[in-house]
Amino acid sequence: MNELNNDFSSVIQLIKKSQQKAIRAVNTELISLYWEIGSFISQKVEKSDWGKSVVEELALYIHKNEPSIKGFSDKNLWRMKQFYETYEDFPKLSSVLREISWTHNLTIFSRCKTMEEREFYIKVTKKENYSTRELNRQISASLFERTMIGKSNLSSTLRENEEVFPDTIRDSYVFDFLKLPTAYTESDLQKGLVKQMKAFILELGKDFLFISEEYRVQVGNTDFFIDLLFYHRGLQCLVAFELKTDKFKPEHLGQLNFYLEALDKNVKKENENPSIGILICKDKDQEVVEYALNRSLSPTMVSEYKTKLPDKRYLQVKLQELFDNEPENK
Repeated sequence: MNELNNDFSSVIQLIKKSQQKAIRAVNTELISLYWEIGSFISQKVEKSDWGKSVVEELALYIHKNEPSIKGFSDKNLWRMKQFYETYEDFPKLSSVLREISWTHNLTIFSRCKTMEEREFYIKVTKKENYSTRELNRQISASLFERTMIGKSNLSSTLRENEEVFPDTIRDSYVFDFLKLPTAYTESDLQKGLVKQMKAFILELGKDFLFISEEYRVQVGNTDFFIDLLFYHRGLQCLVAFELKTDKFKPEHLGQLNFYLEALDKNVKKENENPSIGILICKDKDQEVVEYALNRSLSPTMVSEYKTKLPDKRYLQVKLQELFDNEPENK
């Protein structure tokens, strides 16, 4: 009977796989259609053959003659034109645009200000399979800016292998979902993150699997407790989080490195990679962090957290500085 159930399960998987392919194919064709319509309208408007009133007439014509065809209001037709004109000079994005839904595309080209930002969210949406709601949350939380500005607070061990950790560990996190009081303790922060674990996982990245809070490791006859312990599927390693509600201090790293040594010797399995430590502080002095991390041989990173969304204007200035310093032909 078990063998028969396995066979039946295999058939179900084949059906699901085929359905997913069909959905992707339909979506690709739909985006291609919107692109072609957008191109057609754009060319007509550019030649002054059409104005806004003509597009409104087109929407009415479609509705009158083909009432079963939905989604072609004058507003949507203008969006198709905007969609085409946004990406017409960026052919390298042509195929990936068709791999995310129209709703995702609408969100990205209407909310993002630069082509670099749009490209980032198109690719991360495909990679992480974001829902529209999650995509909007990540844009509001400035994921792109924080990813671009980050990467500096890596220990020498992580820095040497930075290509292995491209989008895994961030320089800052936004815990706006916690709704913490003005005065709170590390215990309050920890309990809040555990209580809002789903939102916390979304902020970290979907490859993180939660193992435990106050995870106990024993060294000699003494018990120690790691604030939060995760496993990362992509990196295949344990990830220890230590939370600090004050400013970064070099001695914080000593504690975290001790925990990583205990995890690697007593918890890590042979097929897993060395454990990674992430120290999340309320604030940090960049130069102090760099000094502390330069001699650290453990794979660690110092990140800061915010309990509300960062100032967009500040992040945009930092982002502009980043691009201004990049070589023209990279």
